[in-house]
Amino acid sequence: MLSSTKSERVRRIASLARKKERRAHGRFLVEGPQAVRELLVHRPDLVETVYTTLGSESWQVEVDRLASDAGVRLERATDDVIAAMSETVSPQGVVAVARSWKGSAAEAAAGARLVAILHEIRDPGNAGTVLRAADAAGADAVIFAGESIDPFHPKVVRSTTGSLFHLPVAVAPTLRDAVDAVRDAGLTAFAADVRGSDVLEARAAGELDGAVAWIFGNEARGLSEAERALADRSVRLPIYGAAESLNLATAASVLLYETAFAQRSR
Repeated sequence: MLSSTKSERVRRIASLARKKERRAHGRFLVEGPQAVRELLVHRPDLVETVYTTLGSESWQVEVDRLASDAGVRLERATDDVIAAMSETVSPQGVVAVARSWKGSAAEAAAGARLVAILHEIRDPGNAGTVLRAADAAGADAVIFAGESIDPFHPKVVRSTTGSLFHLPVAVAPTLRDAVDAVRDAGLTAFAADVRGSDVLEARAAGELDGAVAWIFGNEARGLSEAERALADRSVRLPIYGAAESLNLATAASVLLYETAFAQRSR
């Protein structure tokens, strides 16, 4: 039973809440039973250690079994230790340390028909929600471009509720790198932008039927003229009511599903 909140191991694990430490150690935190379950089921190769309290929670038996089946190291820890390791305010009794990866945009886009590119997305909740929506819509990959938030940020990992482990996730140094990768893979790049044409026009013209990559820009300023110019086409969601706009995650979810519908109704 790991019981000291001041141990070097606990401090090292807690430090993974910081990007600098995640990069230095090549590790990241996965918190909560749902995310840890998905990690153990879909990417057990990434797991270094799972730490859990010794309680009677409903998830305990399943997490223990999954860790055992995967040959993953499982350790017990006190509630205080789990809290000290966790980034969240209300830890749920289980934390995993996993190895991060460095998949390239080209690898992620190879053979894909639907890709989401997140360019300079800064809010972890937005990033995680878009990744989760991409997974739900059947997308083949998500690429974080430019100065977007780290996909291994604890809040991003939590907000994906496990989708981070379901599909390829890559990081591209610049938006141009991401667009070049998807275009080389045969996808058409669409910029989601309020100055673009109506998405229903694009769908009616059959433009969403093929392999598509959506570019979603920064929450506050969207995409610049130069960034939009990298895309093959700019497309917007129409606003039929009195709302000024849709937030990033909502708009991305609708556009990803519009494309999934179009691709499946050919």
